[in-house]
Amino acid sequence: MAHSTRDRTRDSTRDAYRTVIGMTGPLLPVISFFGRLPVAMIQFGSVLLVTETSGSLATGGVVACALALGQVTLGPYVGRLADRHGQRAVVLAFSLVNAVAIAVYTAGAVADLPTPALVALGLLAGATIPGIGPLARARVVPLIRAKGGDDRLANTVLSLESTMDELSFVLGPALVGLAAVAGHPAYAFGMAALLVAGCGTAFALHPTGRTARRGAAREPARARGAAVRPRLPRSVYVVRLGLVFLGVLLGACGAGITALTQELGQPGQAGLVYAAMGVMSAVVGLSMAALPERFGLLARWRAATAAAALLSLPLVWTDSLAGLYAVVTLFGAVYAPNLIMGFALTERAVPQERLAEGMTFAASAFVGGQAVTLAVAGRLAEAHGAGAAFALGSCAAAVAFGIALVARPARPARHEKPGEAPEEAPTGAAA
Repeated sequence: MAHSTRDRTRDSTRDAYRTVIGMTGPLLPVISFFGRLPVAMIQFGSVLLVTETSGSLATGGVVACALALGQVTLGPYVGRLADRHGQRAVVLAFSLVNAVAIAVYTAGAVADLPTPALVALGLLAGATIPGIGPLARARVVPLIRAKGGDDRLANTVLSLESTMDELSFVLGPALVGLAAVAGHPAYAFGMAALLVAGCGTAFALHPTGRTARRGAAREPARARGAAVRPRLPRSVYVVRLGLVFLGVLLGACGAGITALTQELGQPGQAGLVYAAMGVMSAVVGLSMAALPERFGLLARWRAATAAAALLSLPLVWTDSLAGLYAVVTLFGAVYAPNLIMGFALTERAVPQERLAEGMTFAASAFVGGQAVTLAVAGRLAEAHGAGAAFALGSCAAAVAFGIALVARPARPARHEKPGEAPEEAPTGAAA
């Protein structure tokens, strides 16, 4: 009986993914995956690239922080432009500009420009990122709902998107690590510039881009004005705060992994260690679509943050490469669930007219926490060792769990159908 139940669950999950891909077409996931790959390459690779050329992990962290802050600053604005004018023109323009910015940034790092110049180039490279990951979510979820998809299919979309994020953070750091071992991290940055130009253009011109544009065109003119845009519920800000601390955790882990592999005399292993974490995260992310509907989003969020807090603790005492691979691989199981819940809760609560902005803002909250931590944790690791950076990440995971724990369920403003039980969305503790 148990075996039969598992088989039915597996078949149901497979059917859900097949339905989603049938609605979007098989080409879109491929394009959006390779289109978001450059983000993973330059975010993680910036630490390795600048550390390689400058000889300082702290400088690498500062410049990587600047790149991430550039993305955080302009990312929500890219989403707002897409909400107002459609994704096609916005993604096309930012993809081409970002390709040039990455190339210039890489050339500046190889030329060993002064730190302030590298910070400026990093800001430019980050600010022009087209945001294909969050924009894909904002494009596909409404498309699925418009074709009659329910909350389960919407969750399947978000699981697939987060899995592609994780796979990009597997392949991206791995490519940077292989480039570092083979010759120089800059080789991977050249590939990133080509990918963002080619796949970003393809994503912009995909037929589903016209669907997103029609959705923007139907928005009433009065709703486009900043002063009369629909207000966001408090639950959105609660989730964003949780994503900030998840970003702190990832940034601290990245700095700790880089520092520990350097301490062990194996700096080229950093990207591969990071990739091992991402493989486990991707596997768990795909399985999230099989969770029963009665296991609500708020409960899932609490479970994911609790697991992150617990599984991050062994990293603090890890002091060997084999141990690092083992602990990081196990720890990777918590990342995709946290990201999936962050975007799922955002999608439930954000008004349709601000969905692209809401998704990009959620991504920016995560990247923002990572950005600040890259600068702080890099210096912390240089002064006190990799364990100090990992300890910072563990503390951030505990705070994220506290935020999820004190949140309270609230009725979402949309996506409910007659006779359907309301989905959980968190509010602040005072609710």
